[in-house]
Amino acid sequence: MDGFGDALIGDWHRAAHAALKALALFLTAAVAFRITERRTMAEFAPFDWVAAVAVGAIVGRTATATDASWLTGAAALLALLAAHSAITRLRFLPAISRLVDPPLRVLIHDGHVNRRNLRRCGLTEADLAAVLRQHGHHSPDGIHLAIFESKGAVSVLPHPPAAPPDPASPPGGGR
Repeated sequence: MDGFGDALIGDWHRAAHAALKALALFLTAAVAFRITERRTMAEFAPFDWVAAVAVGAIVGRTATATDASWLTGAAALLALLAAHSAITRLRFLPAISRLVDPPLRVLIHDGHVNRRNLRRCGLTEADLAAVLRQHGHHSPDGIHLAIFESKGAVSVLPHPPAAPPDPASPPGGGR
């Protein structure tokens, strides 16, 4: 084949080996993920994203590398998932949790926006306004707390509604 054909098609033996390694690594990762704890993407903490991206990089690189075997990729994959599992369990220790999980940040307290925490979280006031609208609020007024959670979501807690008057108490609050 000429240079152009080689660039497009290459050696079919290498392609078959890459496909086989990719399949074997995928199955290895699927079994390893099945053995370890599962969380949905919405529940991912930052260290979960790092592990997911690293797994993808290992599978992609090992599958197409002519100098890396399935065993090399599987060893790297299993070591990474074992470290991820260990960190997941060690997060129950406060010292490790402080290192791994970002702290909660109060963005609104009793209707007042904490602009310093907003900047620390990388959010603009427009971002906060969009989050409030998603939660059915037009402004920070009436918001008791808005908290930037460790997973990146914002929880919005409105002021509780005023308690209705107690029918057993006399009018005016007197005895």
